[in-house]
Amino acid sequence: MESIEIAPFRELCTDCGVSRTKQPKRCATACQFIQPNYPQFEISTHGRVRNIGDSDEVFFGTYLQMYRARLKQPLEGAQWTGIITRLCELLLEQDLVDAVITMASDPEDKWRPQPVIINRAQDMQLCRGMKMGYAPIVQYLEQAKELGHQRVAMVGIPCQVYAARALEKELGFEKLFIIGSPCSDNTTTENFHHFLGLLSHKPEEITYLEFRADYHVELRFADGRIQEIPFLKLPLSDLPGDFFPTTCKTCVDYVNSLSDITVGYMAGTGEQWLIVRNARGQELAKLLGPEIHLEALQSAGNRLGPVKGFMKNVELAAGGLPLQRMPNFMRSIFAWVMPRFGPRGLEFAKARVEMKAIESVIHLRNTAPHKIKNMVPNHVWQVVRKYGLEPRNDEIKDSRESTYS
Repeated sequence: MESIEIAPFRELCTDCGVSRTKQPKRCATACQFIQPNYPQFEISTHGRVRNIGDSDEVFFGTYLQMYRARLKQPLEGAQWTGIITRLCELLLEQDLVDAVITMASDPEDKWRPQPVIINRAQDMQLCRGMKMGYAPIVQYLEQAKELGHQRVAMVGIPCQVYAARALEKELGFEKLFIIGSPCSDNTTTENFHHFLGLLSHKPEEITYLEFRADYHVELRFADGRIQEIPFLKLPLSDLPGDFFPTTCKTCVDYVNSLSDITVGYMAGTGEQWLIVRNARGQELAKLLGPEIHLEALQSAGNRLGPVKGFMKNVELAAGGLPLQRMPNFMRSIFAWVMPRFGPRGLEFAKARVEMKAIESVIHLRNTAPHKIKNMVPNHVWQVVRKYGLEPRNDEIKDSRESTYS
């Protein structure tokens, strides 16, 4: 693991790292939240734009294959089974990259992400597990190049990956693999500690937290205990209205569509969800070989009701967190019903993508209506249209400005 100098902080956003580079003005063209151009980077990354007609690509972006996946031998201390960690280890073990740019935990706080440049496979164990907070990983792409690395892998969330694609040509790596994970909402590490305090009387003993596709949050504790909390019983209404920043509530790329391979959970029905997006993604998937179990995705239930209910709460919130609380006795009933009859597998993933798209449009209309035209791409309007959200005259670009088919 290389020690590198931290560049001075310049300006906050989601702090992807572009504002900390030597040319911070590149934010104007590299930021997902200013004037994104997904068709342009889909073509440069995948060779074509997503199909927004009768195709699941309108939800999940360009892809070649999607799988339900798990490592046959899970990595100790990793999130889920550790697919991303193992991919990075293999890239280094087989000398396919010089370095991996990813997140370790801050030495003083295991939940705080700390960008690192890893050049030894064994050091990837320092990067296992979930972190919550902002981290300027794109700055480390620039520093990796300055350190002489030409073949690089990066692990990132959507806003970081968009910026990386915007700078990719300029940075001029010989090879750049991008491994992405979906991202719903982020917050500060301090806010996350507050959330943990609402979940447990001993938050300092929580060692693992995961939002699962069976509508439960799983907590693991230092003494070996495991606690499962239904989504409907999470204390979201007790969080402050600014717990999630506007940027996260207006993100239009939940599924990390510009990564080469995306590893998440939403369509995994208890396992991980692997989206292979292009030839580089296929190369990464093949690295795992016999170490990974792959199978077809499943789909069940109907997302329409839950998505409509979510939309109503977001509208009532008027830019904050949902205000409508379900009575406690109803929460118990729905907590039992949803994992059995609610949307599952691909249907669950589509529900979450639709929810995020709806949330983005509503929050932008409430907080920054002048930005909608530039921030909301055509595929998002395609997703929200079935729920009665249509672009107004000043909210959509001229058709000549889009290359989507």
